[in-house]
Amino acid sequence: MTDITPARDTPVRESDLDEKFDNPSQLEHGYDDNAAKHLTDREGAIAAESAEQQMTFKEAIRDYPAAVFWSFAISLCIIMEGYDTALPGNFVGIPAFRERFGEYVNAEVGYQLTPAWQSGLGQCSGVGSILAIFAAAWFQQRYGYRRVIQVGLVAMFCFIFIVFFAQNIIMLAIGYHLCGWAWGTFQASVVSYASEITPVALRGYLTTYVNLCWIIGQFLAAGVLKAMADRTDEWAYRIPFAVQWVWPIPLIILIHFAPESPWFLVRAGRLDEAAKSVARIQKKGSKVDPKDAVAMMVRTNEHEMAVSAGATYWDCFKGSDLRRTEIACVAWASQTLCGLGFAGQFVYFLQQAGVSASDSFSFNLGSVAMGFVGTILSWFIMNRFGRRTMMVWGSFGLTALLVLLGILTIPARTSSGAKWAQAVLMLIWVLIFDLSVGPLAYCIVGEVSSTRLRGLTVGLARNAYNILGIPIGVLLSYQLNPTAWNWGGYTGFFWAGSGLLVSLWVFFRLPECKGRSFRELDILFERGVSARKFASTKIEAYEES
Repeated sequence: MTDITPARDTPVRESDLDEKFDNPSQLEHGYDDNAAKHLTDREGAIAAESAEQQMTFKEAIRDYPAAVFWSFAISLCIIMEGYDTALPGNFVGIPAFRERFGEYVNAEVGYQLTPAWQSGLGQCSGVGSILAIFAAAWFQQRYGYRRVIQVGLVAMFCFIFIVFFAQNIIMLAIGYHLCGWAWGTFQASVVSYASEITPVALRGYLTTYVNLCWIIGQFLAAGVLKAMADRTDEWAYRIPFAVQWVWPIPLIILIHFAPESPWFLVRAGRLDEAAKSVARIQKKGSKVDPKDAVAMMVRTNEHEMAVSAGATYWDCFKGSDLRRTEIACVAWASQTLCGLGFAGQFVYFLQQAGVSASDSFSFNLGSVAMGFVGTILSWFIMNRFGRRTMMVWGSFGLTALLVLLGILTIPARTSSGAKWAQAVLMLIWVLIFDLSVGPLAYCIVGEVSSTRLRGLTVGLARNAYNILGIPIGVLLSYQLNPTAWNWGGYTGFFWAGSGLLVSLWVFFRLPECKGRSFRELDILFERGVSARKFASTKIEAYEES
């Protein structure tokens, strides 16, 4: 077996690669001129996989500092998306926005958006994201993650002009929809990139970091909205729109210098470039040789091709990939089914309960801070207890809190203390959500898909979330709007029922993927190992099926 401890102290050279690969590797995109003579080294592949799995967190940080940096850099797109997507739902809490785009109802409730427009504005961007994700996932397979993200950033910069200069609610809806196309490219790309560019020991941290970026974006939006809450002119909502222009250009420049995913390059048959990409994300002296790392990727890719030669959306629903697609889709959809949409309208809910605009935005700022703390805490718990355990306890906990929220609605009619208790419960809900279901959905989606179908599976999973978000957004608009059903806190009972179904699915269907290589996950799914036996099933390094 190849020695896995010595490291290369010189750049990867084409002649080095020629010495390493001994057997033809059939990749779906064929070879470039240099890669045509490269051949698979099974011993090197086993050595690289073994070294990665034995690597501790500290060793991974030491050996892959550039992987951490570039994963962080690409994930900055999600900070922008988190900021942008926080605006539509919270603008209804700004009196100046409601006065500009809404209708006068009566002296008690003042100006309000109609339920139809409130739900419509909330879903315009979602429809755009759905369409963009399907397109982006297809383009990723041909052009890689970096170029797709850069195109999305250019589009985002242009579409902000429409929402900033919107003169009526129709123009605003069109702008939201087009911005959704840009957001969809980030949603489809960032998780896959983070999953593929990092070693096993860092995979959970850097995929859940994507959730933290989203929370940071939400936090920035909450701060800006809080600062605008007392303004009575049009700049109360135009300034938050203008802030969006800060992000795209610096990110386009930064991403230009990022390495492409070596897994993508292997799938494209560009083995020379894949090895150079691995060398870029490693520190000199790493215990994993770049050539061995590429051999490991080729071995995994060939194994998946032997099981299923296709790489289309239809292939995501064939054989063992059907189960993987189910897990990815439900894991991401579980976020919204557990009540995330309800929590996303925190400001509006509190205002309808009688809390002032300023205080409601202060609570919103606090809720995002709780989400930040929850995600950080999840990093310390996740690798100790695993993804499955945290998802089970988290989903049941969220359900229980929503039941309590609904119960408190009865005394909240006459007691201001009960209203504040509801606000505190929502803060606790956010903390538990971002300790469990929130960040872990990103991790699960990034891990559970096969490498060749990852972009497509992630796209389907995110679209499951987005598609569900459309009827859920409409429901919430009617549930909370005082001119419609006006359920108020009783809405918690509805989402508690939905959360209970998620909890049962997690218990019976969600497997534990912690510490597994992509090859091991392939074999576990192909064998049909039950969710509760995933963690205890051993896969030997030499096994191929």
